[in-house]
Amino acid sequence: MQIKIFTDGASRGNPGPGGWGSVVISNDRVKELGGRSDNTTNNRMELTACTEALETAKDAEITVYTDSSYVINGITKWVRGWKANGWLTKTKDEVLNKDLWEKLVTVTEGKNVVWEYVGGHSGIAGNERCDEIATSFADKVEIKLFNGALSDYSIKNILDLSHSVEKVSKKSHSNAKAYSYISMVEGKIQIHPTWAECEARVKGKSGTRFKKAISQDQEKEIIADFMKSVS
Repeated sequence: MQIKIFTDGASRGNPGPGGWGSVVISNDRVKELGGRSDNTTNNRMELTACTEALETAKDAEITVYTDSSYVINGITKWVRGWKANGWLTKTKDEVLNKDLWEKLVTVTEGKNVVWEYVGGHSGIAGNERCDEIATSFADKVEIKLFNGALSDYSIKNILDLSHSVEKVSKKSHSNAKAYSYISMVEGKIQIHPTWAECEARVKGKSGTRFKKAISQDQEKEIIADFMKSVS
């Protein structure tokens, strides 16, 4: 059996009131999930959406579609180092959202999960629906969650993945389209729209750092990481 899961999270203020949404498609059935937190962050809601959906998935081939590079990078790469280091970062700080990362690790154990990145608001019906669910919960707007046969589901193109989707299970984002480039020179951080601009700033200078981001979430994570090294 194959299970396809779409997820998304949202917060108003980051931190602030937030919501999460998931759509789980399995065995010709669709189940929508959602929830709310009064004081949270976008990343916590993204993690919660994935965890709650995966808790409903039993033994199967599972594909999770998310627009959060934070979640994908964390579960496929970073989490191994965090666990080995006692849930501490390289700077010896406790990993942010440790409680949710531990829970996500638990619910994925023994499961064949493939993580795929989808661009937010790119026309992927599943992602758009999850965004609607997440923002409705964040804003305390009443929304009816579907639980029933796929044939009765109002979103008929829920399984249409004809838009660009990048499989990232055990893969890097090296070939993904850049959202931005971030550089740090002499402790000063700048965001660049093109690699040429970033390269021009760092080329030939020592002690620089630079990295490509493929989403706004990842851009924020990179900046936060850079800032830790100068604080």
